[in-house]
Amino acid sequence: MKIIPAIDIKNGRCVRLVQGDPGRETVYCEDPVAQARAFADAGAQLIHVVDLDGAFAGLPINKEIVKQIAREISVPIEIGGGIRSEDVIDEYREYGIRRFIVGTAALEDVPAFEKMVSRFKDEIIVGVDAKAAKVATRGWLNVSSVGAVDFMVEMMKMGISEFIYTDISTDGMLKGPNIPAIQEVLGAIPGIRLIASGGVGSLDDIKRLISIGNPGLVGCIVGKAIYDGRIMLTEALLLV
Repeated sequence: MKIIPAIDIKNGRCVRLVQGDPGRETVYCEDPVAQARAFADAGAQLIHVVDLDGAFAGLPINKEIVKQIAREISVPIEIGGGIRSEDVIDEYREYGIRRFIVGTAALEDVPAFEKMVSRFKDEIIVGVDAKAAKVATRGWLNVSSVGAVDFMVEMMKMGISEFIYTDISTDGMLKGPNIPAIQEVLGAIPGIRLIASGGVGSLDDIKRLISIGNPGLVGCIVGKAIYDGRIMLTEALLLV
């Protein structure tokens, strides 16, 4: 299981939100590129980058910063936020990025998503942001009536195998991940590759995820706990 540090970019700065609420924002770093370098220097094997402004706007807003990160560090990054067309993926690919997180388009614009899948299936990770087990979109502003597990099953039928599952109620709260929900997804969908996101606040939380013991759990994203000093990334990486 990979430990994946997170960089969320809003207004050009590295921030963390609580439960996805843009009104509950903490700025941790003025320079996301420097933060990415620090994560790379600590030994990260993959860095999770989200253009929060892009997630809310529906198109990339901080793409120049994302491109600079991709240029300046050798560690692979995955990028999400406003990726709703092939053109956006094409542009990011020019800078060597090969992991693209698609959320809203997968649910709300199926024709556009199908085009992306037809060209980039092996490079797309579907982001499933769940609130009360229902899929949320548009930077978590809209909660649909679609069940998260049902949605992932449909995505698997389209050839998508890897997902980032975020439990919105735990995100930024540092009170532990929603283990039962993660176990439910892993148990319900054979062959899934799942990255857990939301709630990790301590090394013990990471140990709890590891103890699930399911090979389908391929990673966990850690954000606020690193920025608040509750977790040292170097120590977390020693657990896996």
